[in-house]
Amino acid sequence: MSGSENHYTLERPNFDEPFKILIVKSPYYKDISDNLLKGASAEVEAAGGIWDVVDVPGALEIPSAIGIAERMKDYDGYVALGCVVRGETTHYETVCNDSSRAITLLGLQGLCIGNAILTVENKPQAAVRADPNTQNKGAGAAVAALHLIALARKWGSERKGVGFKPALHEN
Repeated sequence: MSGSENHYTLERPNFDEPFKILIVKSPYYKDISDNLLKGASAEVEAAGGIWDVVDVPGALEIPSAIGIAERMKDYDGYVALGCVVRGETTHYETVCNDSSRAITLLGLQGLCIGNAILTVENKPQAAVRADPNTQNKGAGAAVAALHLIALARKWGSERKGVGFKPALHEN
């Protein structure tokens, strides 16, 4: 059903200065991650950015790779790409919840992350969501990262204290 719904999306932000994105993907379901990458990379390029990509074994390793890159490299934002398909055990819930929670925690630390780790019941659902010609969730994650980068740049230059503006004294 969700494939036929229309959702409002924000316009792509504009950037005066160049930006660089790291796309971290898990190729566990390679056809799905390749389509997610097509959508995400096209969106970054359309906004005038450059991107690198790194593969990790699974969805649980995506947040760790983003955390390592944040400490050791110079990226403006990140895009998480992967797919978790429900199986016969509770491992599905662990992978979905823990990867999502870790990405949220990184975001709360100030990292600009768009998340397209698909959590689906079956591969056909994932294929529709990953396809750049249908739901294009890879592009959606890139757009989310771009909006967060734009906010960080906007608000980063305004910081002049710790939550308040000092009083101005006239002499």
